[in-house]
This record gives sequence, structure tokens and C-alpha cells, in this order.
Amino acid sequence: MTLAAAKPYISSMQFGYAILYVEQVEATLSFYEKAFGITGKMVMPGEYGELDTGSTKLAFAARALVTTLFATPLQDGGVDKPAAPMEIALVTPDVEKAFDKAVSAGAVAVAKPAQKPWGQLIAYVRDNNGFLVELCTPMA
Repeated sequence: MTLAAAKPYISSMQFGYAILYVEQVEATLSFYEKAFGITGKMVMPGEYGELDTGSTKLAFAARALVTTLFATPLQDGGVDKPAAPMEIALVTPDVEKAFDKAVSAGAVAVAKPAQKPWGQLIAYVRDNNGFLVELCTPMA
């Protein structure tokens, strides 16, 4: 059964934000401001911070804080470790400029801007924590 064929379901659930666990929240917020031009929306020093990304929020929580909330082990992060099995996608009309700015600010280049068969221009970098960040044009 396809999703379209499924009985309509109305949910009050909405995607509000993604929280990534990092060693240093303030350093991560500073990196995202320098590399991508995204500014902080809310900061709880040493514990939590949100970036103003539009209708959803990109948030970072300190690993030390998170490990007090639940017992599930966390994968180690860092640019010297394999990337986590996820990515952050940032949409921009100028992928080349965004890629160059990010790399100049310390992001690790993964894939230079390339036109994809479905019409988007896409590049990849890794942030200061090792997370993959996709820089892409809007979908047509």
C-alpha cells in the first residue's frame, strides 16, 4: 500500500527541531554563525543552544548534559571519526559561495558543488563536530 492510498490520518504532530549532541555548545553556535551565517536564537550557556533556521530549529545540546537524561550510549563525534548516519541540509540560492564561506570558516570539504540529475546544485562539508552538512539549492 502506498502512502497516498493509505487512509488519511490527521495528526497534531509537527517537526519542531532537531537536536545534535556536541561537546561545546557555544563553539558550535559560533562555528555555524561564521560558516553558514546562521545566528543563535536561544542559548543556555554550556548546555543548549538553538539556531534561527526559519520554521524549524536546529539545536545543539551538550553531551555531558544529555547523558544525565538517559542511559543510551552515544556515538563519539568529531571530524577525525566517521560521520554520523545523518546530515543537516541547508538551502541556499548560491551553493558555491556558501561552500567557499564554510570551508574558509573551518568546515572540512567533503564534495564540491555539483549539479545533480534532479536539478539541484549540491555540496557537502563537515562541521566542527564532524556532522555532514549538505549545502543545496531549493528544489524546483
